Amino acid sequence: MSPYVLNLVGARLLIAALTLLIVSFAVFFATAMLPGDTATILLGQAATPEAVAGLRTAMHLDEPAFIRFMRWLAGLATGDLGTSYVNNIAVADLIGGRFVNTMRLAGVTTLIAVPLALTLGITAAMYRGSLYDRIVTICTIGVISVPEFMVATSAVLIFSVYLKWLPALSIAGGVTSIGEMLKIYAMPVITLTFVVSAQMIRMTRAAVVETIDTPYVEAALLKGASRPRMVLRHALPNAVGPIVNAIALSLSYLVGGVIIVETIFNYPGVAKLMVDGVETRDLPLIQSCAMIFCFGYLLLITLADIIAILANPRLR
Repeated sequence: MSPYVLNLVGARLLIAALTLLIVSFAVFFATAMLPGDTATILLGQAATPEAVAGLRTAMHLDEPAFIRFMRWLAGLATGDLGTSYVNNIAVADLIGGRFVNTMRLAGVTTLIAVPLALTLGITAAMYRGSLYDRIVTICTIGVISVPEFMVATSAVLIFSVYLKWLPALSIAGGVTSIGEMLKIYAMPVITLTFVVSAQMIRMTRAAVVETIDTPYVEAALLKGASRPRMVLRHALPNAVGPIVNAIALSLSYLVGGVIIVETIFNYPGVAKLMVDGVETRDLPLIQSCAMIFCFGYLLLITLADIIAILANPRLR
């Protein structure tokens, strides 16, 4: 690996670290500016001023915001996510089980959405201008135009209310068979797959089409290569970087989509936990959940950038 490529990779990692630091600053102070007083919310309106003041002191809320931010940042660096204001237990313990559920939902969605999107995107580019390409393009544009909550709500109305095939709520606990597991994950996975795959199909098709229009791929076609061979053998290997970026950017939509999906289907994941934390003004819980989502987004984007650098033959 050349020094130039190493410098590019190092620069991407440094940018990611600085971005995460800026995001942590924004998350902390955005949650600190939420309306209402945390101590008053926890104790109730009937609490005496002395009790409220004592709780604020115990939770260090009477300290300057910058001091609290530095203490919280030092805790993040050491793996200490703090203690929940509402449950009075470690935030890491609260998130532990929920994080597994969220990763399971995201993993199942990825296993379905990525192969589906790559297949449709590559074949649409392979037969560009055909009826098949037009149908795929129209369908993907239609799905992109529909927000996540609309897809989730429509799925509930169709499959739960009218057809009564699937449960409206996805309660992950107490699963005893594969059939029950499929029913629990069906609607959340379908909703997220719609959201993720549509954008991925469009970006994958655009990346492959751009590579097909290059002179060396056109030369392969003029030499007698079939259209599938031209795409799979000549165009696709040189479109790895853009396709990986398309996958990473599309999967990053899981960060926003999973919050809506877990809330609508009452799925016990990290996003649902964060929404509950907002309702109870549990600042350490909200901040930790937000940082998990931000870290996941930055990790995907940074990995995509690094893979694109390593896959570029001109940089190598």
